[in-house]
Amino acid sequence: NSNRASIAHLNRQLYGRLYPVLLVNTDGSTVRLRYKEPKRIITLPLDSSTLPEAERKARLRRHFPSKPKAKEEETFEGIDLDTYKKFWKK
Repeated sequence: NSNRASIAHLNRQLYGRLYPVLLVNTDGSTVRLRYKEPKRIITLPLDSSTLPEAERKARLRRHFPSKPKAKEEETFEGIDLDTYKKFWKK
């Protein structure tokens, strides 16, 4: 079916023609070009060596977040139950 390509990705090794694609550079500029695969947008990867040190560390923290810390279990041993006596129904 000819509509299959619009719904799902075709796993072809070679496409029969070139397709119009929007190429987005790292500085935000865009270029229209013809590409061998049917894609809408291609973004170029950002070179982290050109970034300032603070921004580079912030990007790394976003990509590799720290592991969540284990929470301590709440114990009821140190709670004075007389302070909550007014909430109990008799």
